Amino acid sequence: MNNTSDNYGYISIFLHWICAFSIIGLFGLGYYMVDLGYYHQWYTSAPKLHKSIGIALFALMLVRLIWRSKQVQPNHLDSHTILEQKAGKITHTLLYWLVFIIMITGYLISTADGRGIEVFELITIPAIGSIIENQEDIAGVIHKWLAYLLIATVLLHALAALKHHFIDKDNTLNRIIGRRQKLENTNEKTVN
Repeated sequence: MNNTSDNYGYISIFLHWICAFSIIGLFGLGYYMVDLGYYHQWYTSAPKLHKSIGIALFALMLVRLIWRSKQVQPNHLDSHTILEQKAGKITHTLLYWLVFIIMITGYLISTADGRGIEVFELITIPAIGSIIENQEDIAGVIHKWLAYLLIATVLLHALAALKHHFIDKDNTLNRIIGRRQKLENTNEKTVN
């Protein structure tokens, strides 16, 4: 369940993938819903679902950060260059910052009129109301463009993982999909 110096634990893997699919799903839903007409059957349902999933993702990301802070992080593989290690750290940091800023701007958009956010019709997150003039519009522009930047960064992250798997033939991708291998050298031989 816990991370080791060689692999991610199953909890870290689960949190990674549920957050990844949620982010991609939220982007797709957000992109879809912005052009819905007033009489479309999803006109009110899509934003409610988007907000609910967004709030749930916010809570999950907090859990993920806490879990990550309490876990050993797997060592870089010998095949990872210093440049790849630094790029990976920057990319991961950027992903976390973008996700949280996007969620905060989403909250500011949704609560600018003073109404709270209903989460799956179970609880209501209270509103702080408008704290700046044109809050909904300003937060909306930031939310939109950072969402595009987030998806571009997610794509870069995925391409890097595929590069490690198919070109470098190292264990980077295997570690985050839960494929356990104990490595003895950079050629990725399995210890028997």
